[in-house]
Amino acid sequence: MITFIVDSISASYGLTRDKGARRRMTTAESGGSGAPGAVKSAVRTVQLLEHFASRPGLHSLADIQNDLSLPKSSLYMLLRTLVNLGWVETDAAGTRYGIGVRALLVGSSYIDGDEVVAAARPTLDRLSDDTTETIHLARMDGTSVVYLATRQSQHYLRPFTRVGRRLPVHSTALGKALLATHTDEEVRGLLPRRLEAVTEHTITDRDRLIDELALVREQGYAVDREENTLGLRCFGVAVPYRTPARDAVSCSVPVARLTPGHERAIKAALFEARDRLSVVTRRM
Repeated sequence: MITFIVDSISASYGLTRDKGARRRMTTAESGGSGAPGAVKSAVRTVQLLEHFASRPGLHSLADIQNDLSLPKSSLYMLLRTLVNLGWVETDAAGTRYGIGVRALLVGSSYIDGDEVVAAARPTLDRLSDDTTETIHLARMDGTSVVYLATRQSQHYLRPFTRVGRRLPVHSTALGKALLATHTDEEVRGLLPRRLEAVTEHTITDRDRLIDELALVREQGYAVDREENTLGLRCFGVAVPYRTPARDAVSCSVPVARLTPGHERAIKAALFEARDRLSVVTRRM
């Protein structure tokens, strides 16, 4: 959830957590009109919260300064301000710092106020009942997908899941379903030629991934074949209430429990869920 909170804050300043995306800056920050000092402080605040999100626990001022390469005096004043506001917490000695409880409010309000998440709840519940497996609603953010809602599997053997979890777009069924709604040139502009290997089955060649996206467009669904988690297969469909799509729904199932009949039932249930969500979200 903390990562999702930081992503929500980052989005409000035009930033993403994806590598290489720091080039997205506001006019004021880049030396244009506006209030450069205020924007710089906002960007540093987001960078600091991102640091805490990626490194849970408490950290010394020296370690934080070394990681972020910010002026020590400015960093200290920023930390003290955020401590006073409740966004950052310290240890008893006041020498180590970590994310504060007030940060939880941002992530919670994003989920609570999102119309798509609210409209999708009945459909996700039905999809969970129909498949008995783990269900996710996720949104594309840069080169990642972020879980907006989940439904736990009804079985003892089930995958780890939580709202706010961030996964690579190229290694997930959710991400591939969303990438398939973009043109090949858009995908080339978004992803590097060599992709990170999450497991031994991850597609790491961008051109090979683009070839698979053509199949996704043809069949209407994407498949993650243990590309993100070993022992887990996932099926995903994009929700086409906008083009390109930004949200997708998936069903994850352990390979040990996946039979041909169960796979057919999952795909059919996903198509029905997609159609229901398309009707509901287009009314917004």
